Amino acid sequence: MSSNALFSPFSLKSLHLNNRVVMAPMTRSFSPNGVPGVDVAAYYRRRAEGQVGLILTEGTVVERPASSNDPNIPHFYGEQALAGWQHVVDEVHAGGGKLGPQLWHMGVMNEHRSGWTPAQPFEGPSGMVAPGVAKGNAMTENDITDTIAAFGRAAADAKRLGFDCLELHGAHGYLIDQFFWHGLNQRTDAYGGPDLTDRSRLAVELVREVRRQVGEDFVISLRLSQWKQQDYQVKLVHTPQEMETWLTPLAEAGVDIFHCSQRRFWEAEFENEGSDLNFAGWVKKLTGQATITVGSVGLSGEFLAGFAGEASVPNAQSLDELLRRLDRGDFDLVAVGRSLIVEPDWVTKIQQGRAKELKGFSREALGTLV
Repeated sequence: MSSNALFSPFSLKSLHLNNRVVMAPMTRSFSPNGVPGVDVAAYYRRRAEGQVGLILTEGTVVERPASSNDPNIPHFYGEQALAGWQHVVDEVHAGGGKLGPQLWHMGVMNEHRSGWTPAQPFEGPSGMVAPGVAKGNAMTENDITDTIAAFGRAAADAKRLGFDCLELHGAHGYLIDQFFWHGLNQRTDAYGGPDLTDRSRLAVELVREVRRQVGEDFVISLRLSQWKQQDYQVKLVHTPQEMETWLTPLAEAGVDIFHCSQRRFWEAEFENEGSDLNFAGWVKKLTGQATITVGSVGLSGEFLAGFAGEASVPNAQSLDELLRRLDRGDFDLVAVGRSLIVEPDWVTKIQQGRAKELKGFSREALGTLV
């Protein structure tokens, strides 16, 4: 199938991309003490030179005492870390690319395999890392207010440093998603409740503050998922009507792009609706906003299994299905993850019809910045 749609330009507000390929945010843990160095900058520049339309950085944490469970995850606060990100921006732009940081707070987490823990306990809506499993503190309303302000400061810094857009990590069972998920959000105040709309209050207020800080023309993406790292089977919404009720307030608060994470992009989101639309397809249809699809693009296995040690090989059939859906207008952008970890020139090879040269992914690839 023709890849013309994948290589057509995309523009939204101040963001102008040469093609529809997005580098998905992927944790690499190569930033000692939270500071991205020259190796990180060179890693992202190589993807820019490889013609990736938009690079979204690995998750980079905002200024809260326990926003991270890993000392090598980059920070998006502090003089040294922001100077490191300035160098990343400069290198990516010199390589001809566009760049957005993924702003992150992990919420309540298990300890890192190294045994490192933050100076203060992990924090989340109700102090749980999984339903019924306490691992941290329930956030006070002051904690919530300060967290929203921390995201706002990070957003302002992103714009000041010259990033082209930004993304908020609201997926995969991390802080924002922990508020969405009733299994972890048992609050009885205004930030909790039986309805997803009530549990979305933190996200809506956070998006509004980020929008206030960056202005109307700066693109804000929000990454969402139904599944959680704690439980792959969780669904926040079960019907299109529930999805529309959930996402409309977020779009109205200022989300320009919904980054719709599913484990396999080709799977229908609502099996009983007589439609093969995936998560990103439904979100675009219901909100009218731009969407990014992601989930095992171009590979045989899904990404969590890949990070756990299962090898994946290039899958031309999944690429054909991706292009069919993109050409149909189901979504606007396509995020590629593991393939871009192992192959900076993945986009160029696809565009030049060199799919047979593509590399597979194995966990060993995580040990170096190629």
